[in-house]
Amino acid sequence: MRVLGVDPGLTRCGLGVVEGTPGKPPALVAVGVIRTPADLDVSKRLVMIEEELDTWIARYQPDAVAVERVFAQHNVRTVMGTAQASGVAMVVAARRGLPVALHTPSEVKAAVTGSGRADKEQVTTMVTRILKLSERPTPADAADALALAICQVWRGGVASKLQEAATSRANLEAAAQAQSRLQMARLRAAVAAQQGKR
Repeated sequence: MRVLGVDPGLTRCGLGVVEGTPGKPPALVAVGVIRTPADLDVSKRLVMIEEELDTWIARYQPDAVAVERVFAQHNVRTVMGTAQASGVAMVVAARRGLPVALHTPSEVKAAVTGSGRADKEQVTTMVTRILKLSERPTPADAADALALAICQVWRGGVASKLQEAATSRANLEAAAQAQSRLQMARLRAAVAAQQGKR
């Protein structure tokens, strides 16, 4: 499974692509940051993010996109920019038919460090170890994007396997019920035919 992680932001939007399967260390495919100038109109900054995201998806062909779930902060201006960039990421993924997963910061921290309260330094250290990188990904937005992608590979892969198993079970149960109805109908027909001969 190949996942594009997006750590949304207007000034810096972290991007990280990893490939792997649940329970095994994933591998780095690509990492980067989209930067937009603070003095540019917000709508133009969002277009820049949209275009770069679309280019990354076309280039790296992820199976899914993981985006950090926006949570309330004291700085409303920051959270607005983050929410806008997050929305752009979801639209770009949806336009290309890719599933989008949203993970809270604490979910991501718990997935990569074992603690939902880990700081950015700990997350970066664990991402570096998990991906066996020779140097730490910088800035923190890039490391956070990789952490999101890792979280989705490990947790999302398990969730999709559970969903597949549930769907498979439901299909088997439906097939068994249909077979049972067919057998009952045949039995009734046979009984009716025997009674008609009498």
